[in-house]
Amino acid sequence: MKELEKLRREIDQLDRKLLEILNRRFEIARRIGEIKRREGRQSLDLSREREVLRRLLEENRGHFPEDSLRAIILEIINTCRQAQEPSRVAYLGPEATFSHMAAIEFFGQSTEFLPVESVLDVFEEVESERVRFGVVPVENSIEGTVSTTLDAFSQYRVKVCGEVYIPITHNLLNQTGRREDIKKVLSHPHALAQCRRWLRKNLPSVAVEEVASTALAARWAAVDPSVAAIASPLAARTYHLQVVAKHIEDYKGNVTRFWIIGREPPAPTGQDKTSLFFSVSDRPGALFEVLRAFADRRINLSKIESRPAKSEPWRYLFFLDCEGHVEDPQLKECLEEVERHCLHLEWLGSYPKGHL
Repeated sequence: MKELEKLRREIDQLDRKLLEILNRRFEIARRIGEIKRREGRQSLDLSREREVLRRLLEENRGHFPEDSLRAIILEIINTCRQAQEPSRVAYLGPEATFSHMAAIEFFGQSTEFLPVESVLDVFEEVESERVRFGVVPVENSIEGTVSTTLDAFSQYRVKVCGEVYIPITHNLLNQTGRREDIKKVLSHPHALAQCRRWLRKNLPSVAVEEVASTALAARWAAVDPSVAAIASPLAARTYHLQVVAKHIEDYKGNVTRFWIIGREPPAPTGQDKTSLFFSVSDRPGALFEVLRAFADRRINLSKIESRPAKSEPWRYLFFLDCEGHVEDPQLKECLEEVERHCLHLEWLGSYPKGHL
């Protein structure tokens, strides 16, 4: 017992030191914000924040559990950021969607969030500067690219400023936690499609109905005891629902990639990714010439896909992700060559790589 009490007193002392350090960090962040405002500089530096996180994770060398350390550091960084300049962030709502989870993961709990009804509304809020940033889904590991998000870049003057990956796990939720109370299952079409086999096997006679979002389904289940929702763990907590069954998705390892969009892209960090749209003429070797510019400089392409151009039938645009920042000399030289081979080249943004 004496040893136990001694260790507990040591923890109490460490907790007081942690609190003192956190208060000191918050005060320094506030003073930095004052200096930036006085000098007319941008208060938010996503590149600096991601570099701080990367450095601390490296110095930890795996001693403290990495996922937990990442969450703690991000929350500290995000809270201190609010001391410099409170930011509003729009996301595809309502509350407790996977987009909301992505926004919390990237910006922290202390941020002011604005749920909106559609992906285009997120772009509208960012372009009009009613919010500082927006969070939109861009790609799912099973369903593929989110067309609405990519198409929106042709309509709005925004850039990609960051990315975050969110594992998609679907839970069946209702008021009681009992399967026998379920008369109808509601969810977003994608969620229903990803749980089709489980529903057919476990609830074959129960009606299934599509709604606009997983969170809307959860809200419906919260007021109707005969309804169950397929939704996120966050939705269960938000709407005070019970879990009937966990992880009912047909394919494990489902992940959605979200983009952080804003008006000003971040500076290089050394661990960046660049996204582009381009089109080439309809002739042999046109696409090869573009890809060769990357290959000759050993610039890795992490994604490339073709998409129909909306303005002209049977013409295609290519969406491409590559490693590096547009300000890196090698990538800058590459894109200058690429532009000579393209009918159209659009830079969507350069941003710190997300953590998979």
